[in-house]
Amino acid sequence: MGVITISINDRIERELRRLAVTRFSKSRGHLKKAITEAVEEWAEKRKEDVVTRSLELLEKGIKMGGMISKNRGDWHRR
Repeated sequence: MGVITISINDRIERELRRLAVTRFSKSRGHLKKAITEAVEEWAEKRKEDVVTRSLELLEKGIKMGGMISKNRGDWHRR
């Protein structure tokens, strides 16, 4: 388990503590649980965004400069 020491805005700290107590009550490790859950959700959302963008790109397609006018025989004529 890693240890991270951070400094955050007082308003954000109060909000974090309030949300952690609301979600996990004031149990031991409630801040750790809240931060862990938030980061996991953030990472999952990022993965979903990457998949969504990739699917949109597949549907839209990529412009590769148009159609090739020659056929295979023209390219390999000896």
